[in-house]
Amino acid sequence: MDTIFLEQVKVQTKLGVPEWERMMPQTIILDIEIGYDLTNACQSDTIADTIDYGAVVRRIRETLTENSFKLVEALAEYLCQLILKEFGALSVKIKVAKPGILPGLKALGVIVERNRN
Repeated sequence: MDTIFLEQVKVQTKLGVPEWERMMPQTIILDIEIGYDLTNACQSDTIADTIDYGAVVRRIRETLTENSFKLVEALAEYLCQLILKEFGALSVKIKVAKPGILPGLKALGVIVERNRN
């Protein structure tokens, strides 16, 4: 399996357990690895044989503008399922980081990995 990666994708979304934290959008940072068979794309040199990275980022931004989550875990799971189902990925690994939330920490978050069943 091959891997498409999107690194340091900055997205605005409403996220957090306390209600006040979800009142205003905050920046989160996503690192995404998408497992996909790129054999055909390597030979054909056409976007139809791969996953359109721009479309993935647009879809994620659209989704996170429309939805809010309490937990980074729920947000990561939602995005994994979206990429698996809408883009036909074989696997997805997402790191969700909330920068500057707690004093003395650069960021906190989760890494979730899912495979297509």
